[in-house]
Amino acid sequence: MIRCMKTPFRANKETIDRLFECNRVSGEVWNRCLELAKETHLKTGKWITKSALQKATKGIFPIHSQSVQAVCHKYLFARDAARKARKSGHKNKYPYKQKSYYNTKWANNGFEVFENGKIQLSMGDFEGKRQAPLILWVKSLPKGQIKEIELIFDRQLQLSIAYEDGQEAKENTFVNRSAIDVGEIHTIAAVAENGENVVITGRKIRSMNRLRNKKVAELQSKMSKCTKGSKQWKRYNRAKRYVLSKSDRQLQDALHKTTKQFVDWCMESEVKEVAFGDVDGVQRNTSRRKKKKVRRRTTNQNLSNWSFGKVYAYLKYKMEAEGMKIDKHDESFTTQQCPCCPRRRKESSRIYTCTCGYSNHRDIHGASNFFAKTFYGEIRALDFSLKPTKYLRIA
Repeated sequence: MIRCMKTPFRANKETIDRLFECNRVSGEVWNRCLELAKETHLKTGKWITKSALQKATKGIFPIHSQSVQAVCHKYLFARDAARKARKSGHKNKYPYKQKSYYNTKWANNGFEVFENGKIQLSMGDFEGKRQAPLILWVKSLPKGQIKEIELIFDRQLQLSIAYEDGQEAKENTFVNRSAIDVGEIHTIAAVAENGENVVITGRKIRSMNRLRNKKVAELQSKMSKCTKGSKQWKRYNRAKRYVLSKSDRQLQDALHKTTKQFVDWCMESEVKEVAFGDVDGVQRNTSRRKKKKVRRRTTNQNLSNWSFGKVYAYLKYKMEAEGMKIDKHDESFTTQQCPCCPRRRKESSRIYTCTCGYSNHRDIHGASNFFAKTFYGEIRALDFSLKPTKYLRIA
């Protein structure tokens, strides 16, 4: 399976300067992709193709040819993703922003790794001359075949190393199915076919987001009173980057712990297949610059901080490693409709109640309806009885 490791490295000052230059050149490649795409569309009214984009950017930038191709591929991926979202009814913009820096990637024959921690990054040929490679040293290398190396910046230059760990997905004989109602307050609420159900709270993640937003707002307020580029402005900007970097690591750790708890619960409940609620788009169109303000300011901020995409990505590779399957499905009206009668209502409290007498925890109610809609084809009562809910939280 493919894994990823982020690690710092050692290099001399000349190499560090050249690495910064690599990311600056990669930014120029991105900007050139934008220009070529715009020129092609204005002349022909069509999209620029992959082959045409690679041909137009070949041999004109002083970095490895595969590094240039990687930036082109990322542009094409962003463009196609925006097109897919717009076809689905969303108002996504196509890539248009110019970049001063962009991550540089080396793949296949673009690097060489030695056992003593030495990494040699190739710069390829430029103007008929072979450029000197970049020599880096890392403290420890991942155990496996390295596939790609990407140069990233997180308060300092670091390497993101993608490697094959050599492990194959396990096979299990589980037969139960499960459905997840993903939420912003409770990160995961799920029911399984054997009656087991679990709620994993996300209040710690929520508090991390609120603290980060508060600190960043304070620093930005102070920065607005300084001259941009001054010593004091740079101090506040450095502090802001520190807050964002630290909170990102804390949130990543919390999400990994949350998804690990759910995978362990699936193993205990002998779950083979999991349905994940597709809530993509709920965080869009949260701007209050409208005549009709539908959402409150705090609600918009909470939805913007909701990391349901990362939850799905972390669950996917963790569950596939254990031989389990997870897919996204439509969950519309599963939290509003009563499973005993066709009535629909929006519940503001934590307990969903209906005039017919039905009552249940709101998130377990949503997960149960989602299970029925996905595996039975309609929202109705489950064919099994639910056991007492198990509550989990991250330490």
